[in-house]
Amino acid sequence: APVGDGPLAGKRVVLTGTLMNYTRDAAKEILEQMGARVSSSVSAKTDIVLAGAEAGSKLTRATELGITVWSESDFENAIAANK
Repeated sequence: APVGDGPLAGKRVVLTGTLMNYTRDAAKEILEQMGARVSSSVSAKTDIVLAGAEAGSKLTRATELGITVWSESDFENAIAANK
């Protein structure tokens, strides 16, 4: 369950594609520790899509909806800023 505080408190995040330095479970755990709610599908309620290599329809949908898209380096910068 989300911590409730942290830099991503109250944000809905969707993972898509393959991350080079993290398994999906590890990335999800880190996001949740930062307060995010990790979801499996992109909707108008999604705040951030974390897009790795070979991201597909979820990335396309996020772009159509104007949702913030993070690369893996954006994700790592957020982790570093949270330490």
